Amino acid sequence: MFRIEAFLKQTIETTLKDLSFPNIDIIFETPKLDTHGDLSTNVAMQLARPLKQNPRSIAEQIIAKLKPDPAYISKIEIAGPGFINFFYSNNYLQQSVEHIIKAGEQFGRNNFGKGKKAQVEFVSANPTGPLTIGHGRQAVLGDTIANFLEWCGFQVTREYYFNNAGRQMRVLGESVRLRYLELLGELVEFPDDHYQGEYIKDIARQLHRKYGDSLKAEQESDLFKSTAEQMIFQDIKNTLQRLGIVFDVFFNEKDLYEQGDIDRVIRFFKENNLAYQKDGALWFRSTEFGQEQDRVIVKSTGEPTYRLPDIAYHRTKYERGFDLIIDLFGADHIATYPDVLAGLQALGYDSSRTKVLIHQFVTLYEGTEKVRMSTRKANFVTLDELMDEVGVDVTRWFFLMRSMDSHLNFDLSLAKSQSEENPVYYNQYAHPRICSILRNAAEARIEYRNSETLQHLHHPAEMQLIKKLLNFPNLVERCTRDFTPHLMTQYLSEVSTLFHKFYTECRVLTDDTDLSQARLALIRATKAVLANGFKILGVTAPERM
Repeated sequence: MFRIEAFLKQTIETTLKDLSFPNIDIIFETPKLDTHGDLSTNVAMQLARPLKQNPRSIAEQIIAKLKPDPAYISKIEIAGPGFINFFYSNNYLQQSVEHIIKAGEQFGRNNFGKGKKAQVEFVSANPTGPLTIGHGRQAVLGDTIANFLEWCGFQVTREYYFNNAGRQMRVLGESVRLRYLELLGELVEFPDDHYQGEYIKDIARQLHRKYGDSLKAEQESDLFKSTAEQMIFQDIKNTLQRLGIVFDVFFNEKDLYEQGDIDRVIRFFKENNLAYQKDGALWFRSTEFGQEQDRVIVKSTGEPTYRLPDIAYHRTKYERGFDLIIDLFGADHIATYPDVLAGLQALGYDSSRTKVLIHQFVTLYEGTEKVRMSTRKANFVTLDELMDEVGVDVTRWFFLMRSMDSHLNFDLSLAKSQSEENPVYYNQYAHPRICSILRNAAEARIEYRNSETLQHLHHPAEMQLIKKLLNFPNLVERCTRDFTPHLMTQYLSEVSTLFHKFYTECRVLTDDTDLSQARLALIRATKAVLANGFKILGVTAPERM
């Protein structure tokens, strides 16, 4: 589809060349006020320093040379210190409606990631319990970021990294064993630091049904641990699938040990004087790569710290040929990931290919009461329970509607509301309303047939809606490049608001056949944008509500 930004960028670049001005990166923004045009660039202000000229003077020189096609641009103005503002022509806006309809499900897609491989690692919760709403936010963020990358042409791998060894898993197995003994009538002392959720008792009951009391003398927790791991992991996968998330790869940390990846990193560090012994431990010279202090990678006990397998794991990502590697972590990892990036640099890799995204935590409210969560207590809220309460669409939307670097207060009362106060209900309602109009039009045998009828679109509510629809491709690219999926929820809310305004002010099916056809075309274009936006977010676009 024709992209007016690309057209204007090329036109300005040619103009700069004709004026013998330096070639710079030309950036467009959508002004907040209609009086400032439809697109704006600060190219004149960028050139002020190298040219040592007043930016307004530079803008005047550029405009004097520009020869924009009146089929697309109606006028150009200079504003403020030197902004160049472009105003779309009505003809361009009208014909854009047909372009959107023709593009359909492809509208908004681009190829800036074509031929590139991206890996998104997210959730990565060890199989010690059901996924909580904290895991849920990361799950939805990661999956949606992967969706954006796919819309921009990347070949995406969704990956889940886990560790089924270590103390946490031993405690899990022992927790199940103790609950199993309780079922046999044994009096046991259950430690406070063990897993006390109801799901532990469920696993113990299943073991009891299968084995009876034959495990009573079992002192080791291996069988209990392996059974718990299998059951919990299956529940995790089921929960994610219910949320619309399917992982391509589940990567087990133990593979790093069994396949020699851990030893390879240690050997490389030692051979290149990047590690040294001190106090019986092995230290990584991370200060040589911008860190404030060196880090222990192998304890004096011989047990690796978390940094070593993390570095080895990320090495496999580079060896698998990913051009873009995205790690999505909770805020509790904010102080730890720099060590991994330093390790990658030490191994000779370009750490800039790894983008670490940090999201803040979630607090669930029931009315004015805060619902507390802990995976080791019986009162934590699982992701499944949340979806039972509010549904999948609401769950995904609420997890996405705030910037990931902002703490999320999940308002359960609002999420369950079936009113316009609920942003999901409000935004989804626009789609079935359009579908209803299209059904009525079909019954009346009215349909959009001829692009010439689009010239009847000139009402302010129509023009505002078209302009907003045209922002969709730019927003998709921006959300992808900046990892800001929350902007799409805001955008779709704006589209819905403008559509509802159009619906109120402009009757679609009228006695004027040409006008009816034109407005049917506009709502079809709106339907396409809403459906595409919902699809990226993993939210359904219902035809009836």
